Amino acid sequence: MSENCTHNCETCSQNCGERKAESLLAPLCDGAEVKKVIAVVSGKGGVGKSMVTSMLAVSSQRRGLKTAVLDADITGPSIPKVFGVKEKADGDGTHIFPAVTPLGTQLMSINLLLENDTDPVVWRGPVIAGAVKQFWTDVTWNDVDLMFVDCPPGTGDVPLTVFQSIPVDGIIIVTSPQELVSMIVEKAVKMAQMMNVPVLGIVENMSYFTCPDCGKKHHIYGESHIDEIAGKYDIKAVAKLPIDSNLAACADKGLIEHYDGLWLEEILDVIEKVEK
Repeated sequence: MSENCTHNCETCSQNCGERKAESLLAPLCDGAEVKKVIAVVSGKGGVGKSMVTSMLAVSSQRRGLKTAVLDADITGPSIPKVFGVKEKADGDGTHIFPAVTPLGTQLMSINLLLENDTDPVVWRGPVIAGAVKQFWTDVTWNDVDLMFVDCPPGTGDVPLTVFQSIPVDGIIIVTSPQELVSMIVEKAVKMAQMMNVPVLGIVENMSYFTCPDCGKKHHIYGESHIDEIAGKYDIKAVAKLPIDSNLAACADKGLIEHYDGLWLEEILDVIEKVEK
């Protein structure tokens, strides 16, 4: 460190040992406010990550928290459909205004900007990552207590952009019971550790099916290994979602805000206790 150091690394050209790494976090636009951000991730596709994101948002909103969902799955967006939101997002030429669900959850998704919901997004990785960053910087998020970011599966460009550009306070990992998934879950856990983001909980979707006649639980996709993984990485909150045709019907009809399950309450308890 130079004897003339001003302790302001932004105006200094010296590459000394005390130099602080430049933050890549992107600012919100004027007037926007988001107090806490939770990323929902998965190591592979098809495990119900968007379903879990939606359920967490609904439960959070029911607790009286002003909630938002940033749909970062640009090439496979499903959040608007799950919530039954069909109107497009509006803007003023500078800022984008999020759509709002019947119960008040704020949403932003690429499908709220496309002319047709079925139009494919044929973009390369950097462009997709840039769009996700704009959903954070250009949207006037209105006094949000808790935002959930629905990330695409894997550990590629978009999850990396989310972790580097958005001040993520913790992640929830979504998985399914197959034994092969254990390895993929551990990849997601290790990525979170590399990015210094705490893993707050694991949700195992399609964990079991309860017979409506006898009430017995059947493990359709094999016995669960999620408790072993959670124990290995000292993850306290674990939720196991059943195969439930009523829940699937709510999502398909855009009525996710009508679901009445309590499977994710422990996960939400942990999220609420996270301090900024």
